Amino acid sequence: MFSHDLSAMLAASSARHSHLCPRQVLGARIGLAGGLALGLDLPRTDKRLLVFVESDGCFADGVEVATGCTMGHRTLRLEDYGKIAAVFVDVTSERAVRVAPRLDVRERAYAYAPGEHRHYFAQLQAYQVMPDDELLTIQTVTLATPVVAIVSKPILRTNCDRCGEEIINEREVMTGRQTLCRSCAGSGYYRPVAGSHTLSRVPTGREEMVYG
Repeated sequence: MFSHDLSAMLAASSARHSHLCPRQVLGARIGLAGGLALGLDLPRTDKRLLVFVESDGCFADGVEVATGCTMGHRTLRLEDYGKIAAVFVDVTSERAVRVAPRLDVRERAYAYAPGEHRHYFAQLQAYQVMPDDELLTIQTVTLATPVVAIVSKPILRTNCDRCGEEIINEREVMTGRQTLCRSCAGSGYYRPVAGSHTLSRVPTGREEMVYG
């Protein structure tokens, strides 16, 4: 039953990339292990499971197809640490575990891919059949931010006092008496280019661009 479910998940993941790679397999295996550690059936169709992936790309797709969690449903989040790892949170109990590959997993893979001396293909084969305790580490963790603050409340919105843009999901920052978005508060991931203009409407191709 396990291998059948895994095969279907890997087929769904590889369809997005036109190929299957070791990181997709790790993503699916990590997703399955995270759900098992919390005693939750997978894939989910509700919002009880919240997943934080620590890198994007193929790995994240593997986690997504295994868990059913997506960014669109606000049940999958990216904390870009550049690591093949994920934290799984039971929103109801607030129990959380972090699942990652064992540090020596590449070396262990050869024992599960007899006769395959190419690193990539040995990992691709082995990661699909290795027992969880040979493949993964599972650690109980606590989130730095409470689940309720991460999930927030529906239909809550405000506007930034500086740029005027709408802020949802209680992501505003209070600075003195001002309500600011994170960019205006100084912790944004981008910076406006000095002297640049803001496009005030999307051009249709038949009109000139209008800037403010």
